[in-house]
Amino acid sequence: MSAWLPTAPCTPRDCSTHQGPAAGALTGAVRLLAGIGLVLAGALTAPFLRVLGGDVRDLLTRHWARTVLRLFGLRVRVVGEPAPRRGAGALVVANHVSWLDIPLLATVFPGRMLAKSEIRRWPLLGAMAALGGTLFVERERLRALPGTVRTLSTALADGSRVIVFPEACTWCGRDQGRFTTAVFQAALDADAAVRPVRITYRAPDGKPSGAPAFVGDDTITASLWRVVTAGGLTAEITVLPLIPAGRHTDRRELAADARSGIAHTVTDAAARTTVTHGVIHTAVASDSANRPSSSVHQCASSSPASASSARTRS
Repeated sequence: MSAWLPTAPCTPRDCSTHQGPAAGALTGAVRLLAGIGLVLAGALTAPFLRVLGGDVRDLLTRHWARTVLRLFGLRVRVVGEPAPRRGAGALVVANHVSWLDIPLLATVFPGRMLAKSEIRRWPLLGAMAALGGTLFVERERLRALPGTVRTLSTALADGSRVIVFPEACTWCGRDQGRFTTAVFQAALDADAAVRPVRITYRAPDGKPSGAPAFVGDDTITASLWRVVTAGGLTAEITVLPLIPAGRHTDRRELAADARSGIAHTVTDAAARTTVTHGVIHTAVASDSANRPSSSVHQCASSSPASASSARTRS
């Protein structure tokens, strides 16, 4: 395990709690079986989607991802700018909370995901990720980083939408990690725009819920059960204004700009909400109050929350 890999103070015991109603064991089991069944169906049909046009493939992917989340018991709320259509390559950067982030982003931004190489060896999900065009990175080999940046830059220059989690590890959603800057160099090299996106999971009262957080030494089994037995969860994705190509020439400045936008939430009072195909869409007029944020998967290591990091508890 490399010492340079990022860590977060979040742990399941301290952070993965849900302040809200709980679903019964029977409801949880039904949700779990239904959600996993649709994931399996997606894995089996993914190879056949390659023959379809890009717009049709995106539409089917959005509907599939939205239904997966719904079957696991989550509503989807899209806040901010409308979902963009296919066009020039763009780097989509988001904070990272959970494995749920991946289908959540796919409801708005179907694209190529950057994930750690270990995911390729995961049963089912690994094969599905590879079929979906996932770009894998060997995080423990620092020497592999320039090659990863070149791969990302090539994908962006070819017009692909690439989704990355610059925190490089998951946080519970109460705080936000530092952004690694290498992925932003790929955007600069490809002269591609950057789209910041903020992910928040909310309880029925609107407050952030820790149930979806996949942090520390959490297991996928425990995380799945925690999600399907939590009642009234909403997965919220805030689409922030595009950072156009050419605004920054330094990757650190570009990373800081994207991180600053993600660290802010939108003003609820200025929101206009509509519902389309079962998804809540909220158009907003302004950006304001500070609310700490969250980070494809857990950190390589995670240290217990200390007194100095007590603010990250949820």
